[in-house]
Amino acid sequence: MDNSSPKISRGFLQKVIEETRVGKESSNSIPQIFCGDIDMRIARDGTWYYKGSPIERYKLVKLFASILTRDEKGHFWLKTKVERCRVTVDDAPFIAVEMNVDRKKNKQQLIFRTNVDDIVIAGPKHSIIVRVDPETNEPSPYLEIRSGIEALITRSVFYDLVELGIKTIHESHLILGVWSDGIFFHLGSID
Repeated sequence: MDNSSPKISRGFLQKVIEETRVGKESSNSIPQIFCGDIDMRIARDGTWYYKGSPIERYKLVKLFASILTRDEKGHFWLKTKVERCRVTVDDAPFIAVEMNVDRKKNKQQLIFRTNVDDIVIAGPKHSIIVRVDPETNEPSPYLEIRSGIEALITRSVFYDLVELGIKTIHESHLILGVWSDGIFFHLGSID
């Protein structure tokens, strides 16, 4: 047994498993108990840490990812039916690691897979957003996964997006963008 692995209490894990089996919180349930900020962090590369050590069990990461939410103030929470704990996220909690293109009936769909195996089609409910760092002019592309939670699109997947890109004029500027599920997503300006 690897003694360097972080120890997560059996009771906490059991609660998470039981409460996720029960289902999502109903609108008439009692308010959740705030159990505090826990020493859990999701790094920019998608690695989950507990007490400074990476969580190496993939199924455990997927379980935590399934109960991750984000509030209107931008805080991230592990949220079960009865309690919620705040976690730290360096950038985006997920990483879009793969993209496939499906072309049916003259309609292109960009289908992404995340590091926790979520499958998302970019479109009206799942936007592609590119934020440009004002100091470095470096683009950071994201895909909306659910309710304000995004996945950082890896560099290689972003290059695939750029290859699919088409040039068009928008507000007197030449831009590059892609179509997915009937929506045009702006990837960047072409100077």
